[in-house]
Amino acid sequence: MNLTMYKNALCALVAGVLLSPAMSLAGPVDINTADAMTIAEELKGVGLSKAEAIVQYREMHGDFGAPEDLLNVKGIGLQIYEVNRQNILVSNRD
Repeated sequence: MNLTMYKNALCALVAGVLLSPAMSLAGPVDINTADAMTIAEELKGVGLSKAEAIVQYREMHGDFGAPEDLLNVKGIGLQIYEVNRQNILVSNRD
């Protein structure tokens, strides 16, 4: 294997490892305490607009009682919930 082929193979390997879902930096995030930017960064499929909706819902209705309560937020459907279920934390701030 020549040097160019070796470099290309190494770059492909490194890119594969860095982009691997197992190496993802997402979650966990407490949806009762996190700000919108943190929620957007930590939950897959949740951009800043949806994250702001989550924070607004929390401010209007109080803390989430369970992770699945996130489904009550407009724009958060079952698919987004299922993808992030393991990374959603709900603290009890009573």
